[in-house]
Parts: sequence; structure tokens; C-alpha cells
Amino acid sequence: MMRLLIVLLTTLIAPPVLAQNAADAYYDLTEMAKARVALQSSHGSQTNALFLAEHLEIHSNDGDPLAVWEAQGWVGGDIQKLWFKTNGEYEPDEGRFEEAEVQGLYSRAVNPFWHLQVGLRHDIKPDPSRTYAVVGVQGVAAYWFELDGQVFLSDQGDIFARLEAGYEFRITQRLMLQPQIELNGAFSDDEDISVGRGLSTVEAGLRLRYEFNREFAPYIGVSWRSAFGKTEDFIGVEGEDSDQVSWVAGIRFWF
Repeated sequence: MMRLLIVLLTTLIAPPVLAQNAADAYYDLTEMAKARVALQSSHGSQTNALFLAEHLEIHSNDGDPLAVWEAQGWVGGDIQKLWFKTNGEYEPDEGRFEEAEVQGLYSRAVNPFWHLQVGLRHDIKPDPSRTYAVVGVQGVAAYWFELDGQVFLSDQGDIFARLEAGYEFRITQRLMLQPQIELNGAFSDDEDISVGRGLSTVEAGLRLRYEFNREFAPYIGVSWRSAFGKTEDFIGVEGEDSDQVSWVAGIRFWF
């Protein structure tokens, strides 16, 4: 009996439970719930856009300069976006493109850090051109590593894969060190475009950039590229170097 009395007294004199949100203590809870739903709906329906030129640079390439670009952009809301990606290489001395790739993707957020992407990729160069179906994920992993993984099914029935990873070390408020790596692999040979089964190429770079502001930053660095397995054999037959180290200089900008 005494225990029951203590429980009842404790219940009566216990302080009220604080509202989860401060405004709930002053306004009707039903109206507050409606307001939150309206705010989330309005915010999610906004359309935004971004264009980022991650790399716009010149490679020394053993005295045979090479212009390289990598850029992407999107338009859409918080959950759904349309993405555009492109990368390639241009030989100024020869006046021709070595590689040129474009992608159009539909992206949907599966959580605050990751996006699932599907769409098409078309390689304008090298010859012969190829078109691919694309499935991939893009986002930020633990410790703020930026990852972009994709699987490609070509119009010839071949399957390829690509994984890009990068990280940004902020040395000062304006000086940034950025290591990056890209792995490319294939599940079958496509000799016409000099790609062999297995791990085909690895590209790694280290770039030091100075941000005059967040939207514009020149940089310098070093880039290493190497081919492996049958891909190395195919490249050797064409008389090209399968292992290359280059000094790079370029700019990064976004708007």
C-alpha cells in the first residue's frame, strides 16, 4: 500500500515532459504537425542546379601535352535530380580528341549521403564509339571520403565497372590537398577499344589547390596512370606507353 501511494504522489508532482520542439509548448500540436508537413513539401519541391568542373588541366605527358577535363552537374530537388557528367582528353599538338565521354543520369537519394543513379553513357571517342546503360551510386562514405561507383553494359554486350574515390585535406582556409584514385575494370575483352578483361587501368593523382574563393581555385599536382593485363598488351601493340607520370596544372570552378 505504501509503495502504491509513493508511485501516485510521484506521478502527481513530477515535472511535465518537455515538448520535443519548443514551439509545441505554445501552439496546437495538430497545427504544428500540419505546418511541418507543408514546410517539408515546399522545401523538397524546390529546384536547384549546380555545375562543377572538377578538373580542367594540362598534363606534361613526357613533352607531348595533353588537355584533360572532368566535369559534372545536376538540376533538381533534394530527392530527385538529373545529372550530367563528362570527361575526356584532347591532344593540342595533334588537334584531336583521344577520349570523350558524356553521361545523362537520373538520380534519387536513398539517404542523406547516397544517391542511386541510372541512365546512359556515350563515348564519342575512341573509335569505334560505344553506348552504355549505367547503374551507379554516388555519395560520401565514412570520414568524408567521396565515392562514385558505376557499372556499364555496352551496346556490344560487354560489362565494365569504374570506381572513383577522393578526399580533401584542408591545410588552411584557402589551401587544399586532394588525393584521388580511379579504378577501371572489365568482365570481358573489347579489343576494338583496347580494353582487356580484369583490372584494366588505374589513375591516381595528388593536387594542391588554392581557393581564391570557394567557386574558383587554380591548382598544381602530379598524375599517374597505368594499364594492366590484356589492356596493357593492347596498348603496347598500338605503340603507346601503358605507364605514364605527368605534372599537371589547372583550375577547378563551380557555379
